[in-house]
Amino acid sequence: MAPAAMRTAAQSIAGARPVSYWLDDPANPDALPALTGDEHTDLLVIGGGYSGLWTALIAKERDPDRDVVLIEGHEVGWAASGRNGGFCAASLTHGLANGVERWPDEIAKLEELGERNLDAIEAAVARYKIDCEFERTGEIDVATEPHQLEELREWHEEIVKLGITGVDFLDRDALRAEVDSPTFLGGLWDRRGVAMLHPAKLAWGLKRACLELGVRIHEHTRGLDLVRSGEGMAVRTPYGRIFARRVALGTNIFPSLVKRVRPYTVPVYDYALMTEPLSPEQLESIGWKGRQGLGDSANQFHYFRLSADNRILWGGYDAIYPYGGRLSADLDQRPETFLKLAEQFFTCFPQLSGLNFSHAWGGAIDTCSRFTAFFGTAHQGRVAYAAGFTGLGVGSTRFGADVMLDLLSGEETERTRLEMVRSKPMPFPPEPFAWAGIEITKRSLARADSNGGHRNLWLKTMDKLGLGFDS
Repeated sequence: MAPAAMRTAAQSIAGARPVSYWLDDPANPDALPALTGDEHTDLLVIGGGYSGLWTALIAKERDPDRDVVLIEGHEVGWAASGRNGGFCAASLTHGLANGVERWPDEIAKLEELGERNLDAIEAAVARYKIDCEFERTGEIDVATEPHQLEELREWHEEIVKLGITGVDFLDRDALRAEVDSPTFLGGLWDRRGVAMLHPAKLAWGLKRACLELGVRIHEHTRGLDLVRSGEGMAVRTPYGRIFARRVALGTNIFPSLVKRVRPYTVPVYDYALMTEPLSPEQLESIGWKGRQGLGDSANQFHYFRLSADNRILWGGYDAIYPYGGRLSADLDQRPETFLKLAEQFFTCFPQLSGLNFSHAWGGAIDTCSRFTAFFGTAHQGRVAYAAGFTGLGVGSTRFGADVMLDLLSGEETERTRLEMVRSKPMPFPPEPFAWAGIEITKRSLARADSNGGHRNLWLKTMDKLGLGFDS
């Protein structure tokens, strides 16, 4: 990029607040007191993100008499659940293509369950009057290079053969009639399979709904260890203990209290910008009357959407794995990535030159080698876990909650019969092999993006092994 354009991009982020736009909201509720002393409960849920919140809520919906306690090490929704893009997808498999590749024999059932899950989220938002700006506008997968356009066209033909409806191919003119960018060549519009929402308000609304149903929530309460205690489990916290018949772990990227689960996930840092509100004239210059979510089709992709007050969230591209899987708040801010994202934003929307960004933030998400959640039990079925959502957990964590509760009940269901639920991804190797493999994969994906999509021998080998790394 020319020096003048770089200066413009730098100026656009100079005043951005280093915090998630979603969390920087006066609606953020006060934290509840930490646990002190000993408590006993039927079900202990560890983790106050979407995974834990849905588990606690659905547990009370299934059995209102069940006593449920939820603990959160910081505050409800503060981590990935309050920092994501707010894309709530029906897909349980990190996209249809990943599902078809991994579970072709049950993809129809997975798609059906995913649609039902998204419908259930929409119904819960209405039932509990959660004001999270829910809009079921769908998502457009955008081609910005000729090879991407051809791949989308071929994939649309496969979708039709699979009997899946509601996904339309848009040529250049049709796409630019929806959202106008000189970089857009065409796209696929999934009209009903994705909703847009305010992610932090969803978490806060679920917290309120849990409390109304009688869930006891303790924030600033870390689970320090997990041990057997009689017929149940005991969890030690900084100021007390909890004795529970059953435990559900929704800790995702944070180290699992079931240590054997830890090698299956690694943290990846993702970054996003939020613009100031667009004026009516600026919004008119890009169209976007349908308010769909968008994502481009590169390996190093961007995701972008409109907020309720007509700001543009622009995120993705860089996916940073810290050596050793280190988790640190210092990694939440990465100026070089923010500058790169700002430059790319104005390439996509040159008509918005002069627009500034109000917020710039990042944070860790959990990924696994198959890109989509995995499940399991420990301690002879007394503990269940779900992890590895890889950035698409806004919707699929609710499905994961159902799976954990099914597993804890010991009953076979349509969910627990799934190969996706019964199988595990390949664990990541120890360092330095994990870091080296991820770095080689990232560089290979970047080369593929700049080389007409052609995948080198490394990527082809990873594909055959069912492995990879998603930006």
